[in-house]
Amino acid sequence: MFLREPSLPATTGRHGRTIQNVGIAQRLELLRDKNLTLGTFTERLAAIHGEAPLVEEHDTGLRLTYRQAATTIARRAAALRRRIAPGDRVVLALPNGYEVFLAAQTVARAGGVAVPVNPKMQPAEVEHVVNDSSAALVVRDTDELEDGVHEGDEHSEAAPVDPDEVAALFYTSGTTGKPKGAELTHRALVGRATGGALFPSRMLRNEAVTGMPVAHIAGFTVLVQAGALGVPVYVLPKFRPDVALDVIEQRRATIFVGVPAMYRMMEEAGADDRDLSSVRLWASGADVMPFALARRFQQRGAAAELPVFGRRGDAAFVDGYGMVELGGGAAVKILPPGPLFPVRGLVAVPLPGYHMKVIDDAGDVVEQGEVGELAIKGPGVMRGYHGKPDATRQTLTEDGWLRTGDLARRRRLGLIEFAGRKKDVIKHGGYSVFAAEVEDVLSEHPAVLESAVVGVPDARKGEVPAAVVRVRDGAALSEPELVAWAKERLSEYKVPQRVVFVDELPRTGTEKVRKQDLVQLFES
Repeated sequence: MFLREPSLPATTGRHGRTIQNVGIAQRLELLRDKNLTLGTFTERLAAIHGEAPLVEEHDTGLRLTYRQAATTIARRAAALRRRIAPGDRVVLALPNGYEVFLAAQTVARAGGVAVPVNPKMQPAEVEHVVNDSSAALVVRDTDELEDGVHEGDEHSEAAPVDPDEVAALFYTSGTTGKPKGAELTHRALVGRATGGALFPSRMLRNEAVTGMPVAHIAGFTVLVQAGALGVPVYVLPKFRPDVALDVIEQRRATIFVGVPAMYRMMEEAGADDRDLSSVRLWASGADVMPFALARRFQQRGAAAELPVFGRRGDAAFVDGYGMVELGGGAAVKILPPGPLFPVRGLVAVPLPGYHMKVIDDAGDVVEQGEVGELAIKGPGVMRGYHGKPDATRQTLTEDGWLRTGDLARRRRLGLIEFAGRKKDVIKHGGYSVFAAEVEDVLSEHPAVLESAVVGVPDARKGEVPAAVVRVRDGAALSEPELVAWAKERLSEYKVPQRVVFVDELPRTGTEKVRKQDLVQLFES
């Protein structure tokens, strides 16, 4: 049982929020809890944070404290437990928002396995998930979770669950075939968050704004980590760049978490004309973050805002590396506040508990500096793909290493430099061209908002690099100009042979560029 938190003096911070010193007993108990599950996660945090604000949501008006969220989950789980059997899969086909996170915890507390689906999926794609997971129930409205609730259900206990059992199936984006359900355990999803209990959340005012899709593992883990750290979140269920900028500016948010596409959209929407100096930390995940874009947002934030003296220094930027099969993030690159770090590309260090190696096709470790496939081992690695033993064997080694499909180089001091997706290597006349490297160079051009590089079939060279580019509003750029820019910065064989300018790029539900749709632009 958790010890009762002592009543301590409270002070009032900006925006009328109460800032209270919290006893350390409950925090240490959570840190030692080896039986924490997705279904008991918020209950444990409520014992620490009580009536502290947990979440506020734009548009819907949802606003919950830790205790209110824990009560909601317990009440709904008791009712759901009377409708499903232990281990039943429950598909959560809900609109994006914090309710998806609450619903996943509800299912887990009832003893089931949550299966969140992205609301941007087409009906046929959702149907595939329902059939593939052999779902016992599909929830399309949160009101359905209130069905059968009895008086006193908020005091019910969670279903007994082993933390090493599967808590949720998160389906891959399906850019290279039908989506597959990655089996993630309770320990993979929330076991690493317990260390956040020691974060002094009430010593300094914090609020995180996020527009991440919650049914995607990156958005889900953002809410896990924020909850564990005691940092309230302001959720944007439908991301609109002008609204995001308004919210950051008006609420004086200290943290923003989004995907690279969101940062580009905010830049297009006039980020330079806004006061974003309250942001001390920018964070990105789910896709490759261009180095130059990250630097520009660092300069828009600030390391600190001081009375009289105003903003001081640049904000920090955290660029996370992870994937569904890893249960979220496994490595981070941190650009600290201050002068430009002499590091290009995504050079990252593994998070605690994770190990990385760079291997060849035979599984042997390659020499330092050589490109190979990144393999990762750690606490968040999936158990396997649901119902797909062959695909599991191709991805997971017998000793637990996950072959990520990403290319990397091993550097000194255990650092890893990412070179892009394995399928994004263009074989140009016997040379390997890494699309991510070319995109990074093109995106540094002042007129380029975004670029995507693909391989186009060529009778003589096999493939040649070609670029699809979005230009900033009001800027002018021609193909010869951009090619000349690339020639000054890249080896000849890496320079795009053709360039097409577009207004928009096709995207997946998690805002990744669908590169397979771009090749047809060059077929003529």
